[in-house]
Amino acid sequence: MRDIVVLIFLAGCIIAALKKPWLGVLSLAIFSYLNPHAYAWGFVKSLPVFYVLFLVVAIRTITAKDKQPLPKDWRIPVFVMLWAYFIITSSQAYFPDLAWKKFWFVTKIYIPFYFTLVLINTREKLYALISTIGASIGIVAVKGGIFAILTGFSNRVYGPPKTQFEDNNSFAVAMLIAIPLLLIWQKETINPWLKKGILAAIPIIYASSLCSWSRGALLTMVMLTIILIWNSKRKYLAIPLVFAGAFFVKDYLPKEWFGRMNTMETYEDDQSAMGRIVAWTDGWNHTLEHPLLGSGFEGWMYVTQRDWHSSYVEMFSEHGFIAFGLWLSLIVGSLITLTTLPKKTSHVKGSEWVGHYCYMLRASLICYMVGTAFLGLSYWDLLYHLVFITVLVKKIALEELAAYKIEGAKLINTAKRGIAINTA
Repeated sequence: MRDIVVLIFLAGCIIAALKKPWLGVLSLAIFSYLNPHAYAWGFVKSLPVFYVLFLVVAIRTITAKDKQPLPKDWRIPVFVMLWAYFIITSSQAYFPDLAWKKFWFVTKIYIPFYFTLVLINTREKLYALISTIGASIGIVAVKGGIFAILTGFSNRVYGPPKTQFEDNNSFAVAMLIAIPLLLIWQKETINPWLKKGILAAIPIIYASSLCSWSRGALLTMVMLTIILIWNSKRKYLAIPLVFAGAFFVKDYLPKEWFGRMNTMETYEDDQSAMGRIVAWTDGWNHTLEHPLLGSGFEGWMYVTQRDWHSSYVEMFSEHGFIAFGLWLSLIVGSLITLTTLPKKTSHVKGSEWVGHYCYMLRASLICYMVGTAFLGLSYWDLLYHLVFITVLVKKIALEELAAYKIEGAKLINTAKRGIAINTA
């Protein structure tokens, strides 16, 4: 039965992509983050569903009339330079076979972003994409949160099978990144029941993240909560709700959960934490000796004894400081854009959406920066979605600003002509 449901859904996505290619971008997001065919039981589970959909979207993108040129944004050439640099480091990697395999895996993640940049060309489409990503992660997060509450937080919650955030630690960070995206959806929708439903889902997602038993997720959760309160217009209501929620949950969390979280204070006695520090130190020292090329993809097997367990260490250890600078500039530059853009459009009537989008996307990016400091997720598609959504927000916002200035100039000229006629 599940196979039939997934096949029907896939057929619907393909038909939608054929009719309107930009809907194919949304479909790819669903199959990237929700990965519905992984929940099937039969033959559908092994079908290359994503690649079938990818092929359809690629062909329709070529033939589509409703598309735009690549935005003129510095992040796009930097992104291409980063990908090209991976070719160089892969050619010099310690394990060439593994490196090229990982390179093609990363390339398959990167290519679909071209469809996003050329097909998502209006604010409405952008809103639909953000809502789709948030909902795709949020559905599984709510499911996990209900499970967490019903089982007294005694079992760990895991992400959708065969995704980049399948394990509990990665899924916890992904859920927290999705919360600001859901709040964009909640702010923009006109359906009152949907508004209430999304708001009700937020504490459940928090519960799900807690039940990951991830120490990095706890730090990310604290940071996200502070940011959301800071950006809230109802701080007098948000702060008491946060404290009330924390007071309520603490009585239901098992002692083992607190024991695991307390290891952050006594990390010297925790083998996992010390193992990460050793890997980070080895990665840093190796990069100092090989600053341009690093070790190549999967180079940790040569440099140290365990995975990097940090996106930052992973990037500079595997590809050197130049690639690390390119990668980090995409993140930091996007944070700067999301901070400064609302100020440029604050005087434009109807541009309130820019501020809300920017502040929520900034919150998601900060969640990534905090959460993946302890997880090797530098090639995560969710990160690049946030970066390129920022590119599109900036493009659309500046287009509205330019239109506003043109309209204002026309009104001024009209007024001047009227004054001239009256004077004559």
